[in-house]
Amino acid sequence: MRFAWVNIIVFGLWSSAAVFLYHYYGHQGIKMSIPFQPISLIGIAVAFYIGFKNNASYDRFWEARKIWGGIVNYSRTWSNQVLSYVNAHHDENHTDVDIPSIHQELIYRHIAWINALRLQLRQSTSFSLKRKKSVKAYISKRPEDSLHWQNEVGAFLQENEYKTLIRKRNTATHLVRKQGKLLSKLMHEHKLIEHFRHIDTMATLEELYNLQGKCERIKNTPFPRQYAYFSKVFTWIFILLLPYGMVGEFAKLGHNQIWFCVPFCVLISWIFITMEIVGDNSEDPFENFINDVPMTAMCRTIEIDLREMLGETELPDSVKPINGILY
Repeated sequence: MRFAWVNIIVFGLWSSAAVFLYHYYGHQGIKMSIPFQPISLIGIAVAFYIGFKNNASYDRFWEARKIWGGIVNYSRTWSNQVLSYVNAHHDENHTDVDIPSIHQELIYRHIAWINALRLQLRQSTSFSLKRKKSVKAYISKRPEDSLHWQNEVGAFLQENEYKTLIRKRNTATHLVRKQGKLLSKLMHEHKLIEHFRHIDTMATLEELYNLQGKCERIKNTPFPRQYAYFSKVFTWIFILLLPYGMVGEFAKLGHNQIWFCVPFCVLISWIFITMEIVGDNSEDPFENFINDVPMTAMCRTIEIDLREMLGETELPDSVKPINGILY
């Protein structure tokens, strides 16, 4: 009811007006109704059109969710590789290198990467700002502002590194680049990682770039406007015509049954507009809507897993749903 009450009132008033006009002009011999057959054909066409749009919208959401599932998996793989591969070898002297600190640096920078990627994906574009003004499901109480960057990215980086990277246009990209530079240094200067293991870890960084690029493709490629726009137009045409087709059908049941047209029109109209809104809210999975991919919760899960693999015991709590919504 929190999301539907306005539409229900509009549908109720519109269908009541149709019944009133039919009843008023009916006594004057004027029929204020439309044959139901053409309206039913419009309804079938609209249902097929909305179904196509919703399938395409869900594909975008589900692809985004699979991408972030891959980020979770490769994050654990990265941590395991760092802890297993970056170690002193028996024939080398590494007394001048603090290996646990290197482990922490590589894993913490990765945690900074996932948070930076999440914050970048939730930045508003000119197109998304227009949609947010018209979609009530937008969560405006959780802006991804500079405080989030400081607390969720800067907290895992050295201060100088954070100040340098935050000025980059694509901070997440440069964080992965920093990982590659450190791995190269560990192999060539400190001899802490063997050549074939260096290749394996670089392959993981390549996959992280691939996953980031897939997210950016969804973010930067909006759902085709012709499908979204005309879906809304066709739905409202059907809803506006529906009472004038239904009222004649209910009038056939008897004079007193004509008002049953109102609740049935409200119900049918609500179903169609809800299907339209569901597709609308699923087409952009990174835009701070309540049905988005819960990236905040997934980032926290990754952080807990990776810090626990480092041997830390003071870990943050998992993200809990707020008013039934997992962010």
